[in-house]
Amino acid sequence: MKYVNAIIDDIAVSVVEGTTIMEAADKINAHIPRLCYHPFLSTEGACRICVVEVEGARNYLPACATVIQEGMVIRTNSPQIRQTRRDLVELLLDNHPRACLTCVRDGNCELQNLAYKLGVRDRLYAGERKRHPIENSSVSVIRDAEKCILCRRCVRVCSEIQGVHNLSQMHRGFRTVVTPAFEAPMDDSVCIKCGQCINVCPTAAFIEQDATEIVWKALENPDLHVVVQTAPAIRAALGEGWNLPPGTYVTGKMVTALRRLGFDAVFDTDFAADLTIVEESHELIERIKKGENLPLITSCSPGWIKFLEHFYPELIPNASSCKSPMQMESTLLKTYYAEKTGIDPEKIFVVAIMPCVAKKYEAKRPEHYMKENVPYTDAVLTTRELIWMIKAYGIDFVNLPDSEFDAPLGYSTGAGDIFGSTGGVMEAALRTAYEKITGEKIQELEFTNVRAIEGLREATIQIGDLSLNVAVSNGLNNAKKILEKIKSGEKQYHLVEIMACPGGCVAGGGQPLVNAGDYVYPLDPETVRKRQMALYRIDESKELRKSHENPFIIKLYEEFLGEPGSEKAHHLLHTTYEPKLPRGIK
Repeated sequence: MKYVNAIIDDIAVSVVEGTTIMEAADKINAHIPRLCYHPFLSTEGACRICVVEVEGARNYLPACATVIQEGMVIRTNSPQIRQTRRDLVELLLDNHPRACLTCVRDGNCELQNLAYKLGVRDRLYAGERKRHPIENSSVSVIRDAEKCILCRRCVRVCSEIQGVHNLSQMHRGFRTVVTPAFEAPMDDSVCIKCGQCINVCPTAAFIEQDATEIVWKALENPDLHVVVQTAPAIRAALGEGWNLPPGTYVTGKMVTALRRLGFDAVFDTDFAADLTIVEESHELIERIKKGENLPLITSCSPGWIKFLEHFYPELIPNASSCKSPMQMESTLLKTYYAEKTGIDPEKIFVVAIMPCVAKKYEAKRPEHYMKENVPYTDAVLTTRELIWMIKAYGIDFVNLPDSEFDAPLGYSTGAGDIFGSTGGVMEAALRTAYEKITGEKIQELEFTNVRAIEGLREATIQIGDLSLNVAVSNGLNNAKKILEKIKSGEKQYHLVEIMACPGGCVAGGGQPLVNAGDYVYPLDPETVRKRQMALYRIDESKELRKSHENPFIIKLYEEFLGEPGSEKAHHLLHTTYEPKLPRGIK
């Protein structure tokens, strides 16, 4: 390994060849402001906020895009450099809406943070400002081009991480705008609704469709029985809204807070995650027996499913027909729960707390309606939206006592909890499939070789006499590698788990935005890892850790569904998918 030597702010440094000035400066705690930079994405060098002085260079150089060369003498700060950065921020602000106090990113906006730290207190440059209407055609993602600073983070995450390539810059100069092709509305494009553009946006050029007012109105309606379900990833991230360390799981406090908000019952999506595993394992075993439509590809991630329908429609038969845990839980709330409580299903208002803005889209898919105008899931809130609601009620979240979920749809095994981490669905499925295939008790519950924290993993799992070829991916560019192997016949898998978001649901498009110095994002690699580890700790702490051993799942089949894969189970818990094209294309 070759090292190069340089001097940064009069400090001698020795770094691996290829290290950028920004990376080297971070190592000696000389923090250089940044805006277009993102650690998960390629280097853009567009904003120039990170400019530094390099001895011998004619102009200031961008620290994020300049590699350290032997003997460089670098100055990261001086009155002149500070003024240059201020000028750049002032120019951005003067072309930016004056709506900070009513903006959803007020207090965690990177542009706002930089303006404060650099001492920008006035708008100096009067003149024409760019004007664009808010584009809110999508049920998941709103695009506000007036707040865009052209950092291209959204463009990069959509292409480099998700492989969708839905966004790009159009026009030139003052008229430049980030948009889908032909400036089409988001809902008419190939957008998969994942919300990763929201996660990486430094301002509020992308935000989720807000459902909080819908939920407030439901809670104040005395004629409705308002219930809520919470996804596994929520409990590992919600506390960050009150500056609790990432990876702090707050399940009990979350349940108490939801009751104080006025929900009539609080259920756990993890129950339906257990149910999904029972149904999906049965589906896998049947396909292996028949040798049909292998590999079975998991279908819990709605962003992944929309990606499949757009880009790999020929593999739709391979997708599991199981509904996602959210939709299974909602379906049971308006059938099984309604029957047991004697409440009219149309009077039950189901709210789902999800880490994912694509769940807003999933809830509106026509196949997830009981009948016309009656969806199984009435409203979807992100983790961020739940934080806003709890704060709006003045609830002292950190000091809340713990409460338990309501039975029967609130009890889950540890297998249900790990759904929120990439590889979790696979691991939970293997625990159940092993016992169903061999008829023996599994001794080792942790399948650590399918925990694809790095984004892509393949493994062969020995289950009795069967060598089960499996693959796990997160971030859809990684999924493409697996899907191409399936299409070409290069690899014969039995089971594939695909999650749209990098790291899985713990880094979903609706998770809390993390303040990390000048920049704010939920995709900080260490934060993602800590959220994942929280879910595995919850799993390890539970007495029951295999989905098929959940006593309320067993009772559900006895009382209501019959058996896994039964006609009733298939009618209520399974669904179908179809190829999709952007609107207007035939």
